[in-house]
Amino acid sequence: MKIQIWSDYVCPFCLLAKRPIQEAVAGRDVEIEWMPFELRPEPVPTLEPEGAYLQNIWNQTIYPMAERMGVDIRLPDVSPQPYTRLAFEGYQYAKEHGDAEAYNDRLLRAFFEDGLDIGDLDVLTGLAAGLGLDAPEFRAALLDGRYGQAHQAALRQAHDLQIRSVPTIIVDGAHRIEGVPRPGALREVLDKLDKLEASVKTSCGVEGC
Repeated sequence: MKIQIWSDYVCPFCLLAKRPIQEAVAGRDVEIEWMPFELRPEPVPTLEPEGAYLQNIWNQTIYPMAERMGVDIRLPDVSPQPYTRLAFEGYQYAKEHGDAEAYNDRLLRAFFEDGLDIGDLDVLTGLAAGLGLDAPEFRAALLDGRYGQAHQAALRQAHDLQIRSVPTIIVDGAHRIEGVPRPGALREVLDKLDKLEASVKTSCGVEGC
């Protein structure tokens, strides 16, 4: 079973979604893949943390939700907020080198816990080095854009799937949950798929399926 989670590193709900997803898949044979989605691709202006929109949504929604979930998170004071294309190209590098999950988690926490500018090449290179990735090679890859095509291919997949908001969770290519999921709701989807798979297996004849 495969779960794809479309996310952006400047979306706090993507960080908040990690815990309920982990709770829902505990004890299951599930492959999780985090997928790129740029909420505000260049040259669309990014948001300013001192602006009314972010102040309101953080005070009214994000901080109360994080407190209920026991998640340490804060509105970064990087202004304006960074573009994430370069960070996602770094994700493609990390993915190719077997560190996709660790990189994704570190980028979310670097922004929402440490308040780092994840649009800055030096910051990204330092974070990659902290994960044990080859820092000079990582930096060179982002400078020459060698992972740009892989990132754009992921964005085209998001477009084809009509991804409009993050996090968007797609289970086995068909079952969609938008927003921070309730563990019970995601478990229900996984249970139905488990039962369906078991039913298919028990209906196969001696010649196979």
